[in-house]
Amino acid sequence: MGVSFSILIASIDLNISSPAVVIGAMLISPLMGPILGVGLSIGINDIDTLKRSLINLGVMIGLSLATSFIFFLIPLFREPTPEILARTAPDVRDVFIAIAGGLALIIAIATALMPPLCTAGFGLATGNLSYFGGAMFLFTINTIFIALATFVIVKFLRFPMLKYINSAKRKRIARLASFVALIVFSGSIYMFFNLFQENQFKQSAKHLIKDVKESGISIIDEVDENINYQNNSVKIVVYGNKLSKEIKDSWIAKLPDYGLTGTQLIIHEGLDDSDLRNDVKNLTDLYVQNQKIISSRDESIKEKEDRIKLLETELTKFYDTQIPFTQISKEAQINYNGLSNLSYAKMVQTNFSTTDTITVFNAKWYDSVPNTKIQEVQLKKWLKTRLNLDTLQVNNY
Repeated sequence: MGVSFSILIASIDLNISSPAVVIGAMLISPLMGPILGVGLSIGINDIDTLKRSLINLGVMIGLSLATSFIFFLIPLFREPTPEILARTAPDVRDVFIAIAGGLALIIAIATALMPPLCTAGFGLATGNLSYFGGAMFLFTINTIFIALATFVIVKFLRFPMLKYINSAKRKRIARLASFVALIVFSGSIYMFFNLFQENQFKQSAKHLIKDVKESGISIIDEVDENINYQNNSVKIVVYGNKLSKEIKDSWIAKLPDYGLTGTQLIIHEGLDDSDLRNDVKNLTDLYVQNQKIISSRDESIKEKEDRIKLLETELTKFYDTQIPFTQISKEAQINYNGLSNLSYAKMVQTNFSTTDTITVFNAKWYDSVPNTKIQEVQLKKWLKTRLNLDTLQVNNY
């Protein structure tokens, strides 16, 4: 059941793209044991251990596929995540990981084994056989190289060969084990060589595409499918000005410089879009002109706003210096019943050195008022206090 729980954890990891969780799934997985058993049994000619290891490995693979298949049948988890897509095709780096895992057999961690099985279950659950095939191929590569590394370690450490009472049987088993080991070793070398060649081809093709772009040629639709190792072809999609035959031939002639001898360079071009690009340029120029107009209009509006603010400030200052004459006149009439007339003005005077503005009140009294001079002094004091003015002039007329 341990393999089921670990494959479930790994499936959840692939669905949420959490590397930390998949590492935990590897740590608790017993899947590494049968694979190490296969390599060990071949190395010491132990046919019984080989049978048990293969049976255990088959059962664990079946349980793993069934668990991940059931998990990914749930509609909520059927979306292919980047972690899943990364394990639909093997890479030469996966081989090195498998070899390192086999050489570190004492640790017995299921390195790079759980995620491919989860991805294979995802492919079955979603009906995507390409995902299933690619993931199982990746799992097979890891399994073979882990077993191969184990076999090499066993031989290097000179583990004692299993002895049988029947020497003829021992020889037959030894020949069978050696034959199986030779087949596995040969297949592994062939597989590694193919992956290495494919990886080299892809790296060279990417280098070519990078140089084509840096030469000023506009390329779109850069996807991995454009680099086809099986068909030995590289496709680039060009937009903008059409390429001349001389330019195309020059890049085709450079293919051997990138290690792509015999590779077919396929250049797809769109229709001549010079008219479209002229329209775009005209629209760009029109946009720039409109931006200048808008910028000029914004500056004009800002100047007007600044002018309005200045006038508002001046107007505020003007109102601040104004006297509420109507209210003052009513209060003065109540306080001084002998006052028959009151006027007010701002008088500007100068001694030719300084210029001052003085508040001036002109008061007229009824003839019945006996002493207007006293009334004038009291009126002046009251106006200064009422208006909070230091300088004020009151005249009688």
